[in-house]
Order: sequence, then C-alpha cells, then structure tokens
Amino acid sequence: MNTKILNTEVQEFITANLKSDITKLILKGSPFSNVSIQEIAEQIESKKRCEKKLPTWFSTENIYYPNKLNIEQTSSEKTANYKANLVSGNTFVDITGGFGVDCYYFSQKVNQITHCEIDKKLSKIVTHNNKQFNKKNITTYNGNGLEYLKKSTHTFDWIYADPSRRNDIKGKVFLLEDCLPNIPENLDVLFEKSSNLLLKISPILDITSAINELKFVKEIHILAVENEVKELLFVLEVNYNQQIDMKTINFNKTKNQQFNFKLYSEVSATYSEPKKYLFEPNSAILKAGAFNQISAQLELNKLHQHSHLYTSEKLIDFPGRKFEIKHIISYNKKQLKTLIPSKKANITIRNFPETVAQIRKKTGLKDGGNQFLFFTTDCNQKHIVLICNKV
Repeated sequence: MNTKILNTEVQEFITANLKSDITKLILKGSPFSNVSIQEIAEQIESKKRCEKKLPTWFSTENIYYPNKLNIEQTSSEKTANYKANLVSGNTFVDITGGFGVDCYYFSQKVNQITHCEIDKKLSKIVTHNNKQFNKKNITTYNGNGLEYLKKSTHTFDWIYADPSRRNDIKGKVFLLEDCLPNIPENLDVLFEKSSNLLLKISPILDITSAINELKFVKEIHILAVENEVKELLFVLEVNYNQQIDMKTINFNKTKNQQFNFKLYSEVSATYSEPKKYLFEPNSAILKAGAFNQISAQLELNKLHQHSHLYTSEKLIDFPGRKFEIKHIISYNKKQLKTLIPSKKANITIRNFPETVAQIRKKTGLKDGGNQFLFFTTDCNQKHIVLICNKV
C-alpha cells in the first residue's frame, strides 16, 4: 500500500482522469515521482467500478482502492445492507473480510465487529478506509480468520464467512468443500464460537448440495440485482431442526420484488392453456426452484411442468415480468411474418426444442422492438408461440 497515493495532488489527478483513456494515460507516464502510473491506473479503474456498485466509497474522499478483481468480488452496497438486517447483537466476526463492504454495514447493526483478512495489503487498505468513514467499532485483524477463531477465548453473537472457490477446482459444478475456508469441515469449530452463522455463497452453487453439506440451516436468502442472481445467503442456527425458510428478493430500480416460501413444503401447481396474461418469474425465484409455490400462492396456472411460465385472466402484482398475450399460434414461420410486420421482436424460449439463434435464422426476426415472443410448450405438449406486449 503506497500511502503517497493519498496525497491531495494525486487524489485530484485520479478524480480528474476517471473518464480518461487508461491506455493513453499509461503511455504518458506518471506526473509524480513517488507514485507509478500503474498504481494510478489501478486506482482509477477500481474507483470507476465503485460508482454504481459502491457509491458510498466512490463519494468519500481519500479512499484507497484495491485492484479491480477485489471490487468485482465484493458485495454491492444493496446486498450488504440487506445482509446487515439479518444480524444483531454485541459481537460479530467476519472471517473472510475482503474489502470490508459487508463489515461496514454489519457495524450499523452490531456493537463490535472483527474483520479478519489474510492479505496484508488488503487488511491495511480496509483499516485506512474505516478511518475515513470514522468507523470506530470495527477492528481489523491481518491473518487467517479460522485460526483467529480457534485461538480466541471469546464467543461471538454471529460469525460471517464468504468462502471463495479454490483455484485448482475446474468446471462449473463445485461444492462448498471445494472452497476456502472449507466450511463443512470446520462447522464444529464455528459452532463452538457462535450459535449463529451467516454464509455468503456463490450463486452457481447448487442449493440442495449446500444444504446436504451443512447442518442446522434455518434460512436461505437468494439475492438478485436487476434480475441477475448475485448471492446465496445461508443462515445457520445451532440445533435448528425445523423447515427451512426460503426468501427471494430481486432489487430493481423502481421496486424490489420479494417472494417467500417453506422449502420442501408439499404444494401442487395447477395447469392450463394460456389465458389473458403471462407471467415470467425473476431469476431469484427460478434459482430457488419455487415453481409450484408460485402457482399455489399467487393462484396462477402453469403452462407446463417444465416451462416455468404462468398465466391468468387477472393482472396481479407479480415478482417478475408481466405480459398481455395478444396472439397464441403454433410455430409457423409464415404466420409469424404476418403478425410481426416490423420483423423485430424480443425472443424468449422456455422448454422449447430450438435455440433463440436457430429461431432468428429460420424466421429472419431481428432483436428489438416492443413485441415479446415466448416460444414454449403448453400443457397439451404442443409447441406454441405467445405474442405479447409488456405490461
């Protein structure tokens, strides 16, 4: 950590060049003798990434930024604030601290926070930034978080961990035991130090596999931002043995969408042919696998067991996208050309044998316009096209 970066003239240069071409800037070299142009470029690139994701950091003076990979891996302020509302008490330890965004928000709900970070430079950066925020209830510890817990003589109200995938694990499918720290292997150690664990888990992890690797799972929160799943949160409480609460939220610009249900609750979906309105669940609900629960709770009919599209004669407040169905046709190229004279449409496939690219090639339909086409399979096993307008 080069503290010369925090000099007023360097900070002013960074701010003035946030919109500059980085390549050209690097070629010009550094105007400062004690700060390299590579260090300046790293600060600029990382700060730019914070403008929307971490506006508090972006707008605070004298913030020191880590490399852009750390920024990409950290929680957004939206999801960090959500997490903070899950915890309370006097003492809290984050054993995988990172850039400290989560701890910043946890410190608003818990009296004493310990931020453990194994990377020496990153730990120093967080210590410095906490001073800029005047955060006096966060203590930083540079070292292995698990080792810190093992050596500690204290117990904590909460332990938080954000395990990262090991570099030697290839492929898309991986387990919690493939992450560092290995949470399943150390559950007993963690529960010796706290009755409450909060785990942030990669959204590509399979939920059922994670449940099987853990114990005492009380709640699972699935967080999406603008319909992209960003985080899975597992709340574990020692000796908990009841049904797991599933809570989904999709943070949108205008209105947040929430849908909750009990995992493994035995509910059935109802089915019908398309009616007046079509409903497409958001990505958090799809990740949760709440296919029957959506039908049962919201009194909507599914089009098909594997289509995950819903229909009704009534327009309801729905956690996802809503459409008015204008035409229901069989998959017919000639009919599509007649009904879509602009030759432009937004295409979605659900439980359909062709890809979007194949459909566009066959029909000549380009992307865009105001019409939405859903290529899917109905409850009678027929391949159909729903021509819709967004509501």
